[in-house]
Amino acid sequence: MENPDRSPWVLLLIVPVVIPLITAIYNSVEPKLFGMPAFYWMQLAFVPLSALCTAVVYFKTRKR
Repeated sequence: MENPDRSPWVLLLIVPVVIPLITAIYNSVEPKLFGMPAFYWMQLAFVPLSALCTAVVYFKTRKR
């Protein structure tokens, strides 16, 4: 079995690290969601995105 650190699935962990660092995507007030500016609801949306990416990588690279 290959080393899990060498799996291409590990590259998926770049998504929750890099996307929140690109502030140009969400540095705005509009569009509002339930009266909340885009900056806040997008920051909150990164939490489940990070959890989903982490779970996918975990289940794809764990030893059987």
